[in-house]
Amino acid sequence: MKIILTGSIAFDYLMRFPGYFKDHILPEHLDKISLSFLVDDMVRHYGGVGANIAYTLALFGERPLLFSTAGQDFPEYGRRLEALGVDCSGVRVIADKFTASFFVNTDLDNAQIASFYTGAMADSADLPLAEAHGEPDDFVVNSPSDPRAMQRYIEEAQQLGLRSIFDPGQQIIRMDHEALRKGVMNAHGLFVNAYEFELLQKHSGLSEEQILAAPAFSVITLGKEGARIHTSEEDFVVPIIEEAPVIDPTGVGDAFRAGFLFGYMHRKSMRVCGEMGTTAAAYCITCNGTQNHHFTLAEFIHTYHRYFDDHGELDDLLEL
Repeated sequence: MKIILTGSIAFDYLMRFPGYFKDHILPEHLDKISLSFLVDDMVRHYGGVGANIAYTLALFGERPLLFSTAGQDFPEYGRRLEALGVDCSGVRVIADKFTASFFVNTDLDNAQIASFYTGAMADSADLPLAEAHGEPDDFVVNSPSDPRAMQRYIEEAQQLGLRSIFDPGQQIIRMDHEALRKGVMNAHGLFVNAYEFELLQKHSGLSEEQILAAPAFSVITLGKEGARIHTSEEDFVVPIIEEAPVIDPTGVGDAFRAGFLFGYMHRKSMRVCGEMGTTAAAYCITCNGTQNHHFTLAEFIHTYHRYFDDHGELDDLLEL
């Protein structure tokens, strides 16, 4: 069983603002907002939604296929991912462009303001999913990338018989309304955060009940409140690991997805999948950057057992 990750590949430029954005936003003047935040530091990290999920899946021992586009500055990045166990054969390098770049500013309350430069990511719309050579029932995670590519993969996943995990994220506002509806209705699984879930309802025209009824599972991350997991048989919230010190929230959702999907691919219960996502997120949030956390599978399970009881479900993973 293969997992194909179509999300972005990017370089992340992470900045810290020593104050609170909310103190400088005047709601009555949003029509002429003009703000500049002086930051204390900036670092560059490897990032991109697809690459972030691939990185954490590789820590579990999986070999996910990263299927996206990157620029002329990707070779060093690619060699690093390959060394970790990610299959980068699905990455098309666009020689005359640079890899996409993500600029994010985080305040003392961990609120974030971000901008994204498309770069070579725009060419992903010309990368047909058939080139991933997936087989029926393989998973394809349709994460934020070029909106045209995401819309294309909704259709192509269905045509190829792949199980689509719809993860529209910040591209909800850029995607066609009908494409969003198809993305939800044809999804095997859905990932959104609480705010994106509201946006998805608004832009798709689907109600909460219609959205939750379509996929086999839906995951709505709730920040400090954990993650809501819904299936036709159950609806519950998995808590966060509160002991994990918050160093940088960037990429935490991607780590959660990787932990959840690893459990799901190995047929663990929904609750254990959610708890695995929470545990992976805890590793990520304690590091600066989205790909600087580390664990072995045995270390991960040990950490999991400090906070959750799997009733023996994870025992077989130690034999992998």
